[in-house]
Amino acid sequence: MTTGRGQSLAERIAAGDRSFSFEFFPPKDEAGEAQLWDAIRALESYRPTFVSVTYGAGGATRDKTVGITGRIARETSLLPVAHLTCVGHTQDELVGILDTYASEGVHHVMVLRGDPAEGPRAEWTPTEGGFTHAIELVDLAHRRGDFRVGVAAFPEGHPTAESLDHDADVLVAKARAGAEFAVTQMFFRASDYFGLVERIRARGVDIPILPGIMPILNLAAIRRQGELIGTSVPDEIVARIEAKSDDPAAVRAEGIALAAELCEELLAGGAPGLHFYTLNRSKATLEIFEQLKISAPV
Repeated sequence: MTTGRGQSLAERIAAGDRSFSFEFFPPKDEAGEAQLWDAIRALESYRPTFVSVTYGAGGATRDKTVGITGRIARETSLLPVAHLTCVGHTQDELVGILDTYASEGVHHVMVLRGDPAEGPRAEWTPTEGGFTHAIELVDLAHRRGDFRVGVAAFPEGHPTAESLDHDADVLVAKARAGAEFAVTQMFFRASDYFGLVERIRARGVDIPILPGIMPILNLAAIRRQGELIGTSVPDEIVARIEAKSDDPAAVRAEGIALAAELCEELLAGGAPGLHFYTLNRSKATLEIFEQLKISAPV
């Protein structure tokens, strides 16, 4: 069982092995809930550094996120990291959510500004009585119950950032406000990740930045999501996927191979670990692990 505030992610990573972590989202129905818990159980044996549970656009899944994260804390050996966003909440409501997490035994949070219900490129309108920037929520979480705080990072820049340097300045400010680690959005070029790390290190900040991995199992869907969040799919990757387009099984296999190649390049280049966007399924992540020759500890 996970109890207490415990080590920071930075301390856990510095203590030894590379970090492997998994992200889930609150399911919409009972079948989705069963699928989620099947994935959690299948991946638990790999002893991930942590698992995170997302928050829907516009804060739509708050209660489910709180419930699932608390259940992970109570019923598994996993360290849960709960997402929390500024969207749709007053400061008082955010204090209440943090207090609920603490009462559920959850002491690690992933703090985000969050996306409007219309999507990440929609105009941002702060909630009356709430926060405008993630850094304000980082500061609140850091002070309220002394939470361990993680934040988002953007290898190709946040879609609303003025420049990559401005985007790096924002991440540095969140670290200095109390964030202890960052997890990136999905990306497909290792050079984008290493460029982000270099910009942050040049500003004197050394928090772990975990690369977020999303295998391309459906090229059209990944391209649509990438357009929303500012992630591009390189032409050479598109060509490799499209060369298999008449065979869905081959498309999937190529997507897994591409993800494994990216993971290998990241780890060889010094990334502190890998964070997998699971889409509440374990199969693709386990296939990547097989190609990386990562096995569950005995």
